[in-house]
Amino acid sequence: MAPPPSPHGRSRPYGTAFRSGSSSRQPPRRRRLQGWIRRNRRLAVALLLCVATGLTVQQLTPAPDATVPAWAAAKDLPAGRVLAAADLAAIEVPPGVLPGGSLNLAALEGKQLAVGLRQGQLFSDSQLVGPGLLAGSPPGAAAVPLRMADPASIQLVSPGQLVNVVMTSGNGYEQAAASQLLATAVPVLWTSAHGGRAGQWLDGGETDGLMVVAADPDQARRLAGASTQGKLFFVLVGARPG
Repeated sequence: MAPPPSPHGRSRPYGTAFRSGSSSRQPPRRRRLQGWIRRNRRLAVALLLCVATGLTVQQLTPAPDATVPAWAAAKDLPAGRVLAAADLAAIEVPPGVLPGGSLNLAALEGKQLAVGLRQGQLFSDSQLVGPGLLAGSPPGAAAVPLRMADPASIQLVSPGQLVNVVMTSGNGYEQAAASQLLATAVPVLWTSAHGGRAGQWLDGGETDGLMVVAADPDQARRLAGASTQGKLFFVLVGARPG
């Protein structure tokens, strides 16, 4: 008996299976992937473990803290330097690192440093010549300018050092000289030897031999105008006991 005709008018031999296009065949890409996994089973397991470990670490790692802008010394800066834009570096720091009395760019440019700074050290008002130098002083403390009888002696003292202030009266001839201790262990805030600019403390005028000290109310009363009553000298002293 002759085989039944095909739908297209053509006959096909007996024993020939009928296969539909691509329905029974796997895509070549999937076959290649399965073959690679069979050949590299250990490597595939290791990759899966690495991915799982990375996801776990990512979930357990805390998110980075928020930061705030700040200004730091772009290089080592000496006491007395008048700050310019090249001396300042903008950085980002955690909020808890920002010191009290931090200043913006406009408040820093043109100001004079009262202390030396290392590269990367953050700026605050307590490092500049001005009212901020009294930060941390006892309530009622005042910044008192003094003119020393020997201007060259200012070279021996730096901001932060403690001094005793002594006034000597008399001319050493007809009138005998007498010394009076006006203030004990007062901290030096500024000297004319460190930059030569009086900044916010004094307006113009001669600055040779000038220093500014932090004094309590009693010391401030004794020191005010003392340079008109006699000659002022200072004596370097050690740190006050805690």
